This record gives sequence, C-alpha cells and structure tokens, in this order.
Amino acid sequence: MKREKLLRSVVSVLAALFVGTSLIFAAVMSAEAKDVKIGFILKTMQEERYQRDKAVFIKKAESLGGKVYFDSANNDEQVQLAKFENMLAKGAKVIVMQPVNTGTAGNMVKMANEEGVKVVGYDSMLSNGPLDAMVMQDSWAVGKLQGEAMVEWLKNKKGKVEGKVALIMGQPGDSNAIAMSSGALEIIENNPGLELVAKQAHEGWSSDKAMATAENVLTKHANGIDAFICNNSGMARGVIAALDAQGLANTEKVFVAGSDADLVNIQFVSQGKQSVEIWKKISPLAETAAEVAITLAKGEEVKADKMLNNGFVDVPTIVTPVVLVSKDNLESTIIAEGFYTKEQVDAK
Repeated sequence: MKREKLLRSVVSVLAALFVGTSLIFAAVMSAEAKDVKIGFILKTMQEERYQRDKAVFIKKAESLGGKVYFDSANNDEQVQLAKFENMLAKGAKVIVMQPVNTGTAGNMVKMANEEGVKVVGYDSMLSNGPLDAMVMQDSWAVGKLQGEAMVEWLKNKKGKVEGKVALIMGQPGDSNAIAMSSGALEIIENNPGLELVAKQAHEGWSSDKAMATAENVLTKHANGIDAFICNNSGMARGVIAALDAQGLANTEKVFVAGSDADLVNIQFVSQGKQSVEIWKKISPLAETAAEVAITLAKGEEVKADKMLNNGFVDVPTIVTPVVLVSKDNLESTIIAEGFYTKEQVDAK
C-alpha cells in the first residue's frame, strides 16, 4: 500500500510539473508571437492617403501579433536609407517598404537579406533587388482607366476623339509613375486624333511643380488644352489650381484625371472641377501587406497572385483592386463603401 501511495504521489507531482511547464511554454510562445517586429516605411506622408495606409497596416499587423516600427522618408532616398538601417538595428524580422527611388532601393534589400531580414515591396515595385514579396495595385491599369475615361469624355464633348493632352507624371524613374503613364500612353497612341503636347515628370510628385507645368502648357497653347492626365491626386490639385486661375476648372471645359482619391480631389469631382479620380483601395493593400509580413516572419510561404520579374528575381506578387470614380458613381463607390461620408464629400 505504501508503495502504491508513493507511486501515486510521484505521478501527481510529475503531472503538475508537466502542466506547469506547458503553461509557461505557452505563455512564452504567446509573448513571442506578440513581439514579431515588423518595419513599415513609406516614401512620404505628403499625400492624405498615406495616413490611411499607416493606420490600416498597423492595426492589422498588431491584430496578428506584430509590433510595428513605422517611418516615412519625405521623398528623400538618403533619409529612407537611414530609417531602413534604424529598423534593422531595432531587430525587425521583416520590413515592408515603399521605395523612394525604385532604381536604387534594391541595395537596401540586399543589405537586409544579408542580416536574415526579409523585405516586402509596397505599392511601388523596386528593380534589381531580391524582394521576398510584393503587394501592389495594378498601376498600368490606373493609367489605362484614366485614358479610357478621357476618350469617353471627348466623345461626349466633341463627338469624336481628338484634342490636346498633357501627361503629368510623378517622380522621374519611379516604377509606379512609369507604369501609370504607360497605361495612359497606350490609349493616347491608339487614338490618332489625340496630340500629346506635354509629358513631364515631377520631382517629389510635387503639386506646386505640376501647377507650374500646367501654367506653362496653358500659356504655350493659349489655354487650348483638352485634357490633363495626372499620376496622383496632389499633382491633379496643382493642375486644377492652374486651370482655376484661367477660369477653366470645369469638367465641361477641361478633362482632369487624378489618382489616390484624396478627399479634396473627391470633392473636386463632386463639384464638377475634376472629371475622374482613381480610387486605389487602401485597406486591401495595407491589410494584405501586413498579413504577408507576419507570414514571412513566421517562416511560412506567401500565396501570390502572380510572379513578376523586377530585373533581378521573379517576385511573388499580390495585386489589389483599383476603381474609377466619377461624379456619376461617387455614391455607389467611395461613399457606399465608407471611404468617405456624403457629408465629407459635399463639404465646401
């Protein structure tokens, strides 16, 4: 009986130790899961949309157990390099990056990979670097949608597709600016009645520089420009400011297309100052990027939509949707999906 009692006591102690050890192990694993360090660096906070990118990404990453280090680079590649190095020093396991200079950012990816850190491209595909994954919108489709909307506008206004067009491009050499512009250029080149009178890149995607370009083009052509296609919302605002000074900020007179769906531009669409805006849905983009970052941090494989070659490797790529927004579909798109309220859009 004594031996049986002793045996039962030993078993009880061992069981208690096992349960205690399991609980401690589970607690440690849980703590570690909540401390997956993720870097998120945007090229700028200049555009209104980037406040949404930041908020949505952080919320999603934290819900999946991540700790996010966020920063932006004010469209300066040297500043971005310093911020990137700082994230490496903080122990980020994965860095999600929207590059300032898509042509040189590959060097940062190589640096990270040498330290065992994975890099996810965000929004703009960098070239000549070993990206581990890419989350982006179809920038070429953005330009194509803008061009197609311009063609329809010209048909309605003139009964034919002819007129003078200015293409207002973003940062020189930026892969997104190139892709958006190429989508628009395809439409322009396929319509012989269209004359491309300006095709100008703008350092830092500057609204002020875009306004100066628009002023020069309007002066050169005695205000006889039919359409401005702009790579982003900020530059479209610059164009509209130039048009406004000439009494031309009216969709009955000049077609203007932007991209990013900043609130002011959506208000311009509602007011009849701007013809169309491309809504790049931020939540799917930022949430997907956060999910990919956590997946890579756990050592798991990313499920991609396609493989895109960036001049160095085939990059597993996930593409999120873009939507053309006009005065006719504002309520069924931007407002219906809660991106802005009707009160915000209608505010003066």
